[in-house]
Amino acid sequence: MRKQPGIAKSPNGALTVLSISPIEDDHRCLQEIIGHSNWKLFEGRDVSSSLALLQQHDISVILCERDLIAGSWVDVLEPIKHFPHPPSLIVTSRLADEGLWAEALDRGAWDVLAKPFASGEVLRSVAQAGVHWHHQIRRPAISPKVMSAAS
Repeated sequence: MRKQPGIAKSPNGALTVLSISPIEDDHRCLQEIIGHSNWKLFEGRDVSSSLALLQQHDISVILCERDLIAGSWVDVLEPIKHFPHPPSLIVTSRLADEGLWAEALDRGAWDVLAKPFASGEVLRSVAQAGVHWHHQIRRPAISPKVMSAAS
């Protein structure tokens, strides 16, 4: 059995990135791009195994191929919306056009990246998505009692 690369969110706050794609070359390219950083990369091949990884690890950013075996990026985005601190999801596709970009952002994805991956674009988008995720988890939750007292 192949060992998944990376570990859960490290104590130094390094980003944890989940690459979801049935295409082995996607994982290899992403590993080459982010391999020189302190980011940790996990790999998922389909919706169900990827959702299991998300339950086991504190993932900051997801890079998800538009079309998956038995599903799509939407099948990943919908369940994570209910997480206390949902990871930022970036849709990837060889056919990344304005229609996909508009649909992805409208549904709540962070960004859309065209393939083949451009190193600078991947690093920029993942870094910004990670900053967004960290801001979400650092926001203090406002309890209902505080909200009613403020009214």
